[in-house]
This record gives sequence, C-alpha cells and structure tokens, in this order.
Amino acid sequence: MHAQIFYHSARLTSRQRGGPLKACWKVHFYSTNVTRKPFHILFFGRDEFSCHVFKRLHDAQNVWQSISIVTNPDVKTGRRGSHLSVSPLKLLGEPLRVPVHTIPRRKADFRGWLPPSPFTNNGEAYLSLPETHLLVTASFGRILSPSLLRLFPPGQRLNVHPSLLPAYRGPAPIQRALMQGEGKTGVCIIDMMEKKDGIDAGSIWGCESMAKNATFASLSVELAHAGGHLLVDVLRDMLLGKARSAPQCLLSSTTPHAPAISASDAQLDFTSQTASDVARLSRAISHQRPPTTTMLDGRTLQLHDVSVSGRHDDMGPTEPGWAVYSPHTRTVLVSCADGEWLSVLKLKTQDRSLLAAKEWWNGVKGLGLLHEGRLRLG
Repeated sequence: MHAQIFYHSARLTSRQRGGPLKACWKVHFYSTNVTRKPFHILFFGRDEFSCHVFKRLHDAQNVWQSISIVTNPDVKTGRRGSHLSVSPLKLLGEPLRVPVHTIPRRKADFRGWLPPSPFTNNGEAYLSLPETHLLVTASFGRILSPSLLRLFPPGQRLNVHPSLLPAYRGPAPIQRALMQGEGKTGVCIIDMMEKKDGIDAGSIWGCESMAKNATFASLSVELAHAGGHLLVDVLRDMLLGKARSAPQCLLSSTTPHAPAISASDAQLDFTSQTASDVARLSRAISHQRPPTTTMLDGRTLQLHDVSVSGRHDDMGPTEPGWAVYSPHTRTVLVSCADGEWLSVLKLKTQDRSLLAAKEWWNGVKGLGLLHEGRLRLG
C-alpha cells in the first residue's frame, strides 16, 4: 500500500514578554496514514565533522534505501603539485561502496551543477518529486544554489549545524563559541533555505545542547557525533509521521554570529588580551591559524601549546608584551593584560621550524634581541 503523505506548513508568531507579536519562520510537520518508505539520501560534506555525521547515518540503515556522497574534488597541493589532497569523506565512502560524486572546483561552475540521477528532475516543481528524496549537508563549505535546493521540497533538505541557533550562524560556529568562552554549545538539525532568505536561518527539527570547555578538535568530534545521532532521530520521526520543526528565536542586537576565521583573528594584542583570552583563542583556531605576534625585527611569531600561567608577582611590574624564559617550567612566559602571564611550550618564527621553548629562546638570545634578559613582543 502506498503511503499518503501530508506536508503541513504554518506561519507562526511569537510574543516577547510584555511585547508585541512578531513574525517567525514557518513551522513544518508531517503526518501519515501509514509508515513512510525509507529515504534516498544525497549527503553533502567534506571534512572530519562530515565523516562522523555520515558514519552514524550510514549505520542507521533502516532510515534509507540508498545513500550517495557529494564532496570536493581532489586537489594537488605542495611544491609543484607533489601532494594530492583528497576529501576525507570520499576516503570514508569508497571502502563502504557508497557512490561518491565530486563537484566542480570553481565556485562559478558549482552554481550550475546538478546532482546525479535520480535526484535531477529536469526542472519540474518540487511537489512532483518522489517523497523519499532527501538532501543533507554537514560542514560542506559551499552555498547551494536555488536550482539545486528546489529539487527537494522544504523539510527534505536538512543541514547539521554545530551551534545553538540562532546563535553563531555562519561558517565558523565552533571556533567562535570557543573564542567567546561559551559555557554551553550544541548542534541543530535545520531546514536549508535559499541564500536570499538567510544563512543557517531555517526552522529547527531537532537540537541538543552540551556544556563543554574543550579544543576545536575535541568539541568538533563531540558535536558531530551528537549531530549524527540527532539527524537519525529526526529522520526516524519523519518516517513515523511524528517530526515537527519550530522557528528559530528572533535575532537581537546581542546575538553572536560566526564569520569565517581570518588572519586578523589570530593577531595578538597583549595590552588588551588576558592570558585566558589567548588560551581560549588557541583552543579555538590554532588548528588553522595559530595565535601570532611580531618580533622587534618585524618577523611574525606563532605561539603553540599555550596555557595560563597566572600571576608572577616575583617578577615585579611588567608591561604587557614582555617575554621571559622560565627554566622551572621550560616555557616562555609572556605578560598579558590584567597582570596575567601566558605559558608557551613551542614557538615558530617566520620562515623557521617549530621549536621547543628553550631551543627557541637560545636562538633569540644568540641574535642579541634580549634586553636585560627579556624580549619585547607585539
């Protein structure tokens, strides 16, 4: 017997306590007279976050009939293209015998890209698409074109977003939450919308929060695992006709956003940043942009494996930005704002190798850059 599917959409309003009614995003829900058939899933991803989500989805074979991967093409990197960079999701999918499709390298070409059969319907309206077709993205890193999204009806194009929306909409939610020292973060399953309607602004099908103080690497894995389980739960509810989505809360002037990480985010200012600030920054972005300062000769200096050393009143009054070597801890200590000191285990001068603190300090001392046993940074 063929399932009769009812897809409902209603526009809701919300009222802040004592305030006026305000419009919210649409709420979607499904109801069925019989259990739905499992999905044919087209999964878009690229990195380790995507892989953890995909593993959980692939393991839940009762929610899908078929599953295919869309990811980035192989890219030659290194000197003279001596190294081939391959999408981790592709490396995961191929041994599982999952069909893997790659997108064009150029963003302009991707805007006109269409998915493989059976997901392309030659421009027909989404209402005529098979009810089992489902699009999922997880850390894909590209904006999907309206023509691609319209091949899937609303409610059947989902995104796994690692933040408690509407906070931290954007491409770097994990990093930005860690940089701000958030005590709680989470992951949401949301509707994908066309860019003109908002980035990461769709209705929420499921959300899970967690309290963590971690590095990007560890938190990313935990959020991906949670996101994968949450995605499977949402899909199972959809198949049973129990799934419901709710609009995101309205943005306010204090809602944090998550723009991409740039070089300026890694640039340190010891006069305004405490050691705790720098340690949080390192946990958030050191995997892609290590915290960086400058030396008196103009060269940049990366700080690796940093931690808060606390106050060192025995060193006397010290302006932020002065560094000393501590034989006791075998680290370089850097004075920061509010009298805190930062402990640095490893350092990398521009165009030089990464060195342990003692080896690096001896090299600096040999160059005559110290003043009364101290080095000025920034």
